[in-house]
Amino acid sequence: MTVRVLVVDDDFMVARIHSRFVEQTPGFEVAGTAHTGAEALRLVEDLTPDVVLLDVHLPDLGGLEVLDRLRGEGRQVAVVMVTAERGAAAVRAALHGGAMQYLVKPFVHADLADRLRQVATVLEGLGVDGAGETDQAAIDAAFGASRPTAPPATASLPKGLSPETADLVLAAVRGSAEISASEAGEAVGLSRVTARRYLEHFVETGRAEVRLRYGAAGRPERRYRAR
Repeated sequence: MTVRVLVVDDDFMVARIHSRFVEQTPGFEVAGTAHTGAEALRLVEDLTPDVVLLDVHLPDLGGLEVLDRLRGEGRQVAVVMVTAERGAAAVRAALHGGAMQYLVKPFVHADLADRLRQVATVLEGLGVDGAGETDQAAIDAAFGASRPTAPPATASLPKGLSPETADLVLAAVRGSAEISASEAGEAVGLSRVTARRYLEHFVETGRAEVRLRYGAAGRPERRYRAR
């Protein structure tokens, strides 16, 4: 099935970017866009999307209030919170309010596509209209029990790398928006070469991702961030 997505963000440019991400994901299409909470509620009623990408910070109704109203009205649309809000209280409210995913900005297309596919798997397993019966596997998927857990930071460490130092380097990565091997080495007390070995291990095991930052001259710098 094609999953129809309503994109809700008060920033017009961000809404366009998120809409493009949705359209680039096979099996998904943009049903519409909204820039206020009131508009989001109206479009959910008018367009009946399958999924709402919902920002927390909106100029009228906050995204969490929109989520609360949707559930209060009996709307069973799947909600993915897409926001820069990192506060634990907001995350907890979204969880208890029935959001299926919570994705922190900024992110790349692959991050959103992964969340959308997880939601689509649940929707398909439970049926679009929620009618009929299901099985335990679909129920586990809906409640997250079947989602694979990420490997520990020390999984299959290459020879010469220690678990204790791996934890320190990973903490440095998680504590920064992005970090280079030199910066990680300075933070932990390692050489750039050794820090890079740990960082590349995290990339290989899915705990971090890397991008190239190009300067005016010379080789591009490898920048790492936690996944």
